[in-house]
Formats: sequence, C-alpha cells, structure tokens
Amino acid sequence: MKNRYALLTSTVLALALLSCTETQHSESVENTQNFHLAQATDLFAGSSVKVKQSLVDCTLSNGTKTSCISITTTPTEATHELGPWCPRNISDGADKSGIWLDGGKVHNADGQFIANLAKFYKDSKWQLFNPETGAVNVTNSKEACLAAARPDVDPKYQNHCVECLPSYVDSRKAVTYLIPVNPVPLTNSQRVHPHGGIGLAFSGVKFDAPAPVDAILGAYTLAPFDDCGGHINPHAGYHYHAVTGCATEKDSIENHAPMIGYALDGYKLYSQLNKDSKEPDDLDACRGHEFSSLGYHYHVNDPGKNQILGCFRAEQGCALEDSSQTCEVTDRRPPPPA
Repeated sequence: MKNRYALLTSTVLALALLSCTETQHSESVENTQNFHLAQATDLFAGSSVKVKQSLVDCTLSNGTKTSCISITTTPTEATHELGPWCPRNISDGADKSGIWLDGGKVHNADGQFIANLAKFYKDSKWQLFNPETGAVNVTNSKEACLAAARPDVDPKYQNHCVECLPSYVDSRKAVTYLIPVNPVPLTNSQRVHPHGGIGLAFSGVKFDAPAPVDAILGAYTLAPFDDCGGHINPHAGYHYHAVTGCATEKDSIENHAPMIGYALDGYKLYSQLNKDSKEPDDLDACRGHEFSSLGYHYHVNDPGKNQILGCFRAEQGCALEDSSQTCEVTDRRPPPPA
C-alpha cells in the first residue's frame, strides 16, 4: 500500500513538474514574441507604416504554421523624394536623371548614357532619342507606362525610356507584409522568387527581387531607377532594386553596419558595409552571417549587382493586398512583374 501511495505521489509530482515546465516554456516563447513585436514597432516608428499590436497566424513558404508580425504600408511610401528617372534630352546631366545597373556597376542614366546606348550595348538598333533635337523618347502617360512595362512590350514603345510616375499608383491601396516573429531556419536555402520580393525597409519601401533587365533590354527599352535604387510599377508601387544609401538606417553595435529593414523570412537586413567601409568577410551565399549579439542577419549586396540578397536562409512570410487574403505562401500566385 505504501509503495502504491509513493508511486502515485511521484507520478503526481512528475506531472506537476512537467506542467510547470511547459507553462514556463510557453511564457518564455510568449515573452520572446512580445519583445520582437515591440522591437518591430519601435524600428518602424517615425514613418506612416502601421505595425499591428498583436501577432497573426501565417503559413510560411515551406508550410510551417506560425505567428507573424503584421506590417501595413502604402505603395508610394518613402522618406525621400522619388525620382528623377528618365532624362528629357541627351544634354541633360545626372541631376535630371536616374541610374542604371549593368555589369555589376551603377551607371548614371543621363543624356550622354542614352546617346551612347548603341555603343554601350554594341547594337545599332538602339535609338532612344531624336537625332535632330536630342529629345529622349519617354513614356508620358499611365497607358504608355503600362504598355511599355509589361513583359510583352508594346512594339510602339520600343526604343523608349520607361518612366512610371507615383500618380499612376492608387495611393489608397495598402499592402500588408506578414513577417515571421521568429525565423524558421531551412535545411537548404531558398532562392529569391522573381515576384516575391526580399523584404521591407523601415520607411515602408519594398526591397524587391532583381529587376528583369534582360527582358527590358530585349525590347530596346530602358527603365532607370532613381538615385535611391527605386522605381515605380503601377501595380506594386515604388520599390527598391538596389540599396544606395537612402533607406532609413538604425544604429547597430559599435563598428557594425546599420540596420535598414526586415527580410521576408524574419531575419534583419543591414547595409552592405560596416563603419570601416568594409564588407564582412564571412558572408554566406545568401549574404548572411552570425555576429556577436546580433545573431544571424543579412547584409545587402553592392547596388550594381541588381540582387539585394542571394537567397533566404529561413522560410518566408508574404505580402497581402486584400484584407480577405490569408498568408498561405505555398499556394500564392505571384503579382504582376515589377
């Protein structure tokens, strides 16, 4: 009888201890999540970006169901002036034009660059300007922008500089990004989806996948970025294809690069160079590394590369354009090309 009582007592104690441990673990997870949510709210403070003050359910790119931070922004969000993009005449300098990314370098897309495209690309079919007046062929309406920016460029807009303006975008349209509150690491990295994006700057601007340069050039068009590495897509709004130093920066630990945003997988994004003007020498293929108290994080690529990140090391969240949508990344359809 005593043995049975002792066994019953030990079983009850073990269950109580297990319950206590599970409760402590649950409280620890909740505290960690609340900390990350509060941190995100603080990092986006100062912009018109809205961070929901509670976590939401989401399904990530590899099928994991978890909790995400909900961040809502508008498609023309930015803390700097947008543009210029296309010069109007081949006499225009860099102050009246944007930039172009090619061959790993950043080029001023000024009048001289436009005038020398045939030589630059070794193809005499390039002729984006009137040889008599020097006037550059620029898309000058929303309809022209849409016709020239689509994958199958309208033939009448070949040999045009494609410029889409903020006024072409519905400024009332909101986009909500769901970013995992805790990254869910992958065994094997995942490539950046052509239409999926990279992440979000603290100003609310989307860090996008590489610009489809081959398709743009194949139609004898040029779609310059402004000096901040961004341009407008009527469907997606203003977004970055390169990080040139305009993104809002948050100070990091001593000598380390500043933080500039979140990747879609929940890891933080930092500028390319540390404060000594050098890039970390231990970055992996996705441009991430572990460092001191910062843990694993990414450093964005050189702007001339037209590829902000190489890949993702964790499962990604998603962007929702309608309040009725849910974050089911594995079953989403890509938005129109940017």
